[in-house]
Amino acid sequence: MEQLSAQDASFLYAETPTTPSVGAWLNIYDPSTAHEGTVRFKQILAAYEARLERARYLRARIVRVPMDLDHPYWVDDADFDLEFHVRHLALPKPGDWRQLCIQVARIVARPLDLTRPPWELYVIEGLDNVDGVPPGSFAILDKTHHAAMDGHTGTELHDGMHSLTPDDQRFDPPSSWTPEPMPTEWELLGRAHLNHATMPMRLAETLGRSFAIPALAPETLSALPLVPSPRTAVPRTRFNDPVTPHRVYDGRRLELARLRDARQAVPGATVNDTLLGVVGGALRLYLTEKGELPGEPLVAMAPVSIRDPETQSGGNKVSAIFVPIGTQIGDPIDRLAAIHHATNEQKVMLEAVDARSLVEYAEFVPGGLVSASQRVTAELGLANMRAPFFNTSLTNLPGSQVPQYFLGAQLVGWWGVGIATDNTGLFHSAQSYCGTVHLSAISCPKMLPDPAFYAECLQESYDDLVRATSNMRPSRSKSAERRTTKSSSQSKRARPA
Repeated sequence: MEQLSAQDASFLYAETPTTPSVGAWLNIYDPSTAHEGTVRFKQILAAYEARLERARYLRARIVRVPMDLDHPYWVDDADFDLEFHVRHLALPKPGDWRQLCIQVARIVARPLDLTRPPWELYVIEGLDNVDGVPPGSFAILDKTHHAAMDGHTGTELHDGMHSLTPDDQRFDPPSSWTPEPMPTEWELLGRAHLNHATMPMRLAETLGRSFAIPALAPETLSALPLVPSPRTAVPRTRFNDPVTPHRVYDGRRLELARLRDARQAVPGATVNDTLLGVVGGALRLYLTEKGELPGEPLVAMAPVSIRDPETQSGGNKVSAIFVPIGTQIGDPIDRLAAIHHATNEQKVMLEAVDARSLVEYAEFVPGGLVSASQRVTAELGLANMRAPFFNTSLTNLPGSQVPQYFLGAQLVGWWGVGIATDNTGLFHSAQSYCGTVHLSAISCPKMLPDPAFYAECLQESYDDLVRATSNMRPSRSKSAERRTTKSSSQSKRARPA
């Protein structure tokens, strides 16, 4: 048995029938590089059977403590059935991108069966008319509960399933596996009692680590922004309402090299800053078309990994920054400069509050209290009554820049599928692979009835940024440089989750 962390369990507590805490990865493969130009379903089953030892959650289900008196546990599923989790389907003719997006949206909208290990995998054939994808390609949609992993953990598992040559198709056969016995309710209650009894000692240890953190330099503290909190500054938009049970999905491919060139227009800007700028520009275009653009800038939440590089544990280890994304700014370079200035301030604040310790302190909040508060919030719709903390999300995962292969088939597309929730119903995922950034968005049809048009807005915003910066030198303007230099020198680079 292994207990879920407070952060992992929070994704379980926050789940409702209309907001499943389910994320996914959409991998697209060209089988022409595989042996005899094909990959068979039974090969995929065998490969994923070999993967089962890579992560605990693949053969374990979530067992909750009675009355939620403590956080749940991972317990081996004695009835584990691989073929229940790995499914096979095909797109109807013509097999184009919109059909694939619709299928992906339908699959991720369905909650997972939490009486089983919380993941499903769909092999999707018939991708014969997807732009930029060779005819005859297939996709694998890996759908997993967020309680099991964050983006960093998912990327590690993804890389572990792929090789760098089409000839390397070796997967070690799985060793014999004997599931542990299912705990009784009395055993779970006994563990909860022990955890609560040792809580003061564990809290003291965490406090000791916090006080041992070196104080920030005065010049760093002076850089902390004195700005209104997001709670009072974030405008309400169509994306800050209850989501429906259904989902819509779409995205565009962007050139990583052009994003890297574009960031040079603002000294110190990152690729993540440029992606926030693309999202800000797209939302400006989209909401202007709807006659709904607020005068205040929309705010994006960007997850930031706080995982210790020395640890290889699964689960979630993330914090977040909240960045105004310049939707009130028409010029894409001025928007990028404003975003870079804001992200640097946010990173300094993240260091000042020691995000890793804040996550550790969450472990001492009783699971039942968290579960009850989340349940009441969901049942009464309280999340939609308060002012939004942010309008949208963007997670950015860097991937391999050399080709990867699965069972000899070349990976030609790596897309993320995020989580749309009440009050923040638009989520963007950016996944970079082989010089391409796969930027996608998921929402519900009430908020985003025209996902293909929103994808066009993402493309137009990216094109505007590339055009505006194509002839720029790194030092675009003295004013932009003055705005960014101070905070750039004082902020360590945080890795997007």
